[in-house]
Amino acid sequence: MDADFFHLSDETPVYVISVAAQLSGLHPQTLRQYDRLGLVSPGRTAGRGRLYSTRDILMLREVQRLSQEEGINLAGIKRILQLENDNLRMRAELERLRAELSMIRALIRYELPPA
Repeated sequence: MDADFFHLSDETPVYVISVAAQLSGLHPQTLRQYDRLGLVSPGRTAGRGRLYSTRDILMLREVQRLSQEEGINLAGIKRILQLENDNLRMRAELERLRAELSMIRALIRYELPPA
């Protein structure tokens, strides 16, 4: 059997809504509302039940923190989360482009004769 067979990443949806609610400190109905609003989008079972990952639980806690401690409304939280995701995506793209540029520069140095 593969050693990684039982390895679960933070992205693996494993928690049913009742467990996710307990781990996040929120009511299950709140989790349903956050899902409807697109704040946290859990995975789904074959029967369409919600399954939450560890990352989802952390996101639920962050939504709660922004709402309770910072006083940000749900529309504002959704925008913040979108901007954070965009930022992460752009940083990854920037890193990829920097690596590509570095490779191109190395190829140019290798292939061009000295001046």
